[in-house]
Amino acid sequence: MPAEGYKYHRVLLKLSGEALMGDAGYGIDPKVIDDLAEQIKEIVEDGVQVAITVGGGNIFRGVAGSADGMDRAQADYIGMLATVMNSLALQDGLERHGVSSRVQSAIEMHQVAETYIRLRAIRHMEKGRVVIFAAGTGNPYFTTDTTAALRACEINADCMMKATKVDGIYDSDPKANPDAKKFDKISYLDVLTKELNVMDAAAISLCKDNDMPLLVFNMTEPGNIARVLKGEGSATLVY
Repeated sequence: MPAEGYKYHRVLLKLSGEALMGDAGYGIDPKVIDDLAEQIKEIVEDGVQVAITVGGGNIFRGVAGSADGMDRAQADYIGMLATVMNSLALQDGLERHGVSSRVQSAIEMHQVAETYIRLRAIRHMEKGRVVIFAAGTGNPYFTTDTTAALRACEINADCMMKATKVDGIYDSDPKANPDAKKFDKISYLDVLTKELNVMDAAAISLCKDNDMPLLVFNMTEPGNIARVLKGEGSATLVY
């Protein structure tokens, strides 16, 4: 049964690394971490089980590194380690707000994180802890979008949430085109055929093949995570 008033009981929240840097051009903005922790605390206290994956683009982006001449696999491993730093910062913010959390890394680093174990992650969530998945899949050539889709399927999430700076999916960039049309609902097939660049094709295929609903929403509005999960906030549902 979903938590009272919520449409979903277990969710995976996908955060980009860029989202954590706020208005700065690099790194981690403590205010963004605090705002996120407050929103996550609200839904956890209401009984929603939460897992999170976070990117590393605010610190290092593997594709950009390989474009500069670095070996692609090596660049991707550096990017994975950047996600661990973001995950630890997010964990610190959650713990300071009284939310029990665990970081599980796909690359073993016992001093700072648990090794990813699917059933252990599920058990943590059942006990009310937030689980933060770090280091991607542990393999190069996979994006954190793909990681998020994979983990959402593995933990039997009811939905995946993708945090952005706009309130859903549009047929064109709403910041550049004031006449851009917002989709309230759209199928994964339409996302692919319209080339809407919501997530990479591998992530979309994983969600589509496993009937994983995706909610795309604006994370910069205070309290929006709870509203969207209750069906009250503005978002796009991909099905």
